[in-house]
Amino acid sequence: MSDAGPEALVGLLAEESRLKVVSAIVLGATSEPDIVTLTDLEPKTVRKALERLIRGGIVETAGTGGLRVVTERFKEAAQHAAANRPQARPEELGATADQAQVLRNYLVDGKLSHIPAARSKRLVVLDFLAGQLEPGRVYPEEQVNYLLGRFHPDYAALRRYLVEEELVERREGFYWRTGGTFEVGAPAE
Repeated sequence: MSDAGPEALVGLLAEESRLKVVSAIVLGATSEPDIVTLTDLEPKTVRKALERLIRGGIVETAGTGGLRVVTERFKEAAQHAAANRPQARPEELGATADQAQVLRNYLVDGKLSHIPAARSKRLVVLDFLAGQLEPGRVYPEEQVNYLLGRFHPDYAALRRYLVEEELVERREGFYWRTGGTFEVGAPAE
């Protein structure tokens, strides 16, 4: 079996005839004639695709002499991709140390995987999101939608929660920050 990563796996399946051959095997084809019948590909094309797929470790000859897709290869590729995915740490996004402890459970690649149902955890997430708004600045609704949409597609729910929890105030389509954690700078000398 090939040790190539997910890129090689995708590359093998990027060619239409190879993708059709794999699909035919998944659907029950166990021989070249079966694949030709299911795909309407020329026998030469099927043979060439099979050779490449076998070399790439996606297809193998089963013990009965038939063909099978090596599904483990897809699992390995997914695990490899997940392990090598860059992770944005909450602190890198401006979270305080206290916020980061909770946010680690909800932020994946800098996006909220979901809005917490538990109010205590949701308040931490909302506090972090309120921190994305500059104190003393007034934002039009479109800009608030954009800022919140960077973290979660349901920006309207986040906006509503921010207002309900009095972290943000709204009037006539404009928003401004009214609560949450603030960084206090050193006093001027």
